[in-house]
Amino acid sequence: MTEPAYLSATRAAYDKVAADYHDLLRTALADAPYERAMLGVFAEHVRASGLGPVVDVGCGPGRVTGYLDTLGIPVSGIDLSPEMIAVARREHPTLRFEVGSMTALDRENGALGGVVAWYSIIHTPPELLPPVFAEFARVLAPGGYLMLAFQVGDVPRHITSAYGHDGLDYHAYRLRPDRITALAADAGLQSLSHLVREPEGEYENSPQAYLVLRKPTAA
Repeated sequence: MTEPAYLSATRAAYDKVAADYHDLLRTALADAPYERAMLGVFAEHVRASGLGPVVDVGCGPGRVTGYLDTLGIPVSGIDLSPEMIAVARREHPTLRFEVGSMTALDRENGALGGVVAWYSIIHTPPELLPPVFAEFARVLAPGGYLMLAFQVGDVPRHITSAYGHDGLDYHAYRLRPDRITALAADAGLQSLSHLVREPEGEYENSPQAYLVLRKPTAA
């Protein structure tokens, strides 16, 4: 089967910028109290559930994966980009990282206590998100948790230059929290909480959203 063009374009872009992306964002969570707070809420839910491991989908160089590890939950990372995975393995040698796609996760049905998609659904065309949420729901155990982060808005961006690199060619989609909550609900995932904050610093030009959702337990 031919790979969708958006996956190929996203992989090529992140392979190219991997090292500089890591250098730019390696300490970003240290100055991000809202993000740490929401990741902390997610981690507490997962620990309390006792349901099993978490996968950071679209993990990049592993900065969120590593942070979740410090919060005491079993976590591994998956990313489309082999170069990003190479950086993640170097920076976090005690954690497991593998190349893969959120469109077809290499996990059994109901195997996970949590899934994190931290600014990683943004490269999927919105009309193609329903099967992504269905895949998240498939791998989550009943009672498991999903954590999402994304930029808020309606206008897609065609990115040709980023992280000190020109000649890129991929897209990022701003999304509306109510639309994402509805898509998740269609996949059987319930919204528990969300936070939307205003843009901060020189690199942000749209609000940022953080959602925690849950797969219901069996009736």
